[in-house]
Amino acid sequence: MLISTKGRYALRVLIDMAEHSSQEYIKLSDIADRQEISEKYLESIVRQLVVNKIVTGLRGKGGGYKLAKAPDEINVGEILRMMEGSLAPVACMEETNLPCPRVGECRTREFWRGLNDAIRRYTDSFTIADLARTDKTGYDYII
Repeated sequence: MLISTKGRYALRVLIDMAEHSSQEYIKLSDIADRQEISEKYLESIVRQLVVNKIVTGLRGKGGGYKLAKAPDEINVGEILRMMEGSLAPVACMEETNLPCPRVGECRTREFWRGLNDAIRRYTDSFTIADLARTDKTGYDYII
């Protein structure tokens, strides 16, 4: 499993929106500048977030994008699966796949199931609010 730029950038966009949520709508060009990501590429990512009702958009003067939910209601695992399609480590663990013809004699199935469950539990344990937190308690060493 390798998370693509699409999944990584979607998280960066949502964190940026959470951090700048005091503004009504945020211009995509502002996000692109702050995150140093192509605005054209961000358009396709934000479009998918709008379709899935994670972000809302407004056209025209004063338009842009904003979160459709509170940052603590946006699950990181859900976003990654939305953008990537699957986070399964092997094809037989993907929810949309047909059962493997070797399922009866597969000696690695439980290993892959455990890894798949661990990935899902870990990614689902975070929200955008968690990632947007800047308080790094314990990282303020003074010499």
